[in-house]
Amino acid sequence: MNIRERIEEQEYKILSSFASKSREAVRDKEEDSCEFRTAFQRDRDRIIHSKAFRRLKHKTQVYISPGDHYRMRMTHSLEVAQISRTIARALLLNEDLTEAIALGHDVGHTPFGHVGEYALREIIGHYNHNEQSLRVVEYIERGGKGLNLSLEVKDGILNHTGENKALTLEGNVVRIGDRIAYLCHDYDDGIRAGMIKVNDLPEKVSKVLGVNPSHMITVMVGDLIKTSEGHSEIKMSPKVKKSMEEFREFMFEKIYHSVALEGDRKKAQYIIRKLYEYFRIHPERLPQEYLEREEQWGLEMTIIDYIAGLTDMYAVNLFEKLFIPSKWGSL
Repeated sequence: MNIRERIEEQEYKILSSFASKSREAVRDKEEDSCEFRTAFQRDRDRIIHSKAFRRLKHKTQVYISPGDHYRMRMTHSLEVAQISRTIARALLLNEDLTEAIALGHDVGHTPFGHVGEYALREIIGHYNHNEQSLRVVEYIERGGKGLNLSLEVKDGILNHTGENKALTLEGNVVRIGDRIAYLCHDYDDGIRAGMIKVNDLPEKVSKVLGVNPSHMITVMVGDLIKTSEGHSEIKMSPKVKKSMEEFREFMFEKIYHSVALEGDRKKAQYIIRKLYEYFRIHPERLPQEYLEREEQWGLEMTIIDYIAGLTDMYAVNLFEKLFIPSKWGSL
């Protein structure tokens, strides 16, 4: 028995009957097993080593061009992974599957966060970052070959948001862990940015969740664990769930849809639109690896794939290169 097989055996002895087991993981393309890593461990490693994941360190969470201590997509993904693994461990679920989903859930996010997502949606009529995240791991990474992740990981990535829930409990842990992470950490960044004060938090929210971001996470995670333990569903108590929903409404009003950020949002949307228009007219200016995919996916999808993969600063620099006159030194 090798190391991987030993770990797989331990999962059946230790994990909950509701947990996903690595040995049962399914891939679209069969491949030889690793000697010392389970299928979900390999999925996690492939995501971490992907180009799309590396680019998350330069993609906006909420604030465009923020300071050093503000969250970006990569730090958000790491925080979701930490919160979700804590929940998975307590519920005796598969931590490796949970971590893989958490680390991969946002790899399809556009530059400028949801602002870029909304801009692309306006341009082509339909665009969701969770669907693009699935597209990245299935078709775009590794020069168009994809990562060949397990179906369990891909399902969790696709259904971390939207109407449909994931097929696994691990995927549904990430779904709620994602929301806990972004609410508490965007609230923390909002205070740092001076956009909100602790006293602005609705009293009915602060009474249940508290006002400190760390304490808020502890309350919601603890409630989720206690409410879900021994059940085949990931859920919160009605009291904490309602407070979380009210907290989310507060964050949309004060931060996500804030008038103070409207100027930067409009500029970012303008950049996305102009880049799309430019490459519709000049598709030959796309990188060669994307041009090679045009016949398979069509020009529109090829351009979307390219723009969605850009980091914030690369998109700004590309816009300047294409539309702003060069700066010449004095003669």
